[in-house]
Amino acid sequence: MKGAHRDPVDHVRTTQPHAGESFIDTLWLPGLILIMLGTATIAGFLAATAYDQPEWQLPLGFIAGALVTAGAILITLEHQRVKRVERRWMADHRLPR
Repeated sequence: MKGAHRDPVDHVRTTQPHAGESFIDTLWLPGLILIMLGTATIAGFLAATAYDQPEWQLPLGFIAGALVTAGAILITLEHQRVKRVERRWMADHRLPR
């Protein structure tokens, strides 16, 4: 969708304007990638725990927590930006009464 990073809200084609927001707005990708890396690190943490490697457990646990938290924060910030864009669009395109 052309210009989706400026206005990722689908104003015309749906009654649910945020449906598919993560597919339309590519600025979500850093947050999604961080969560993906965090999930892989959780798998490493579980493997370290299963193989009784205590020197790897704590660092992997902290790294996994930091990656997932940072990804969630980035996604939340991007969603707040999208909501600001939507509010601005709604203010500019008010329906006459």
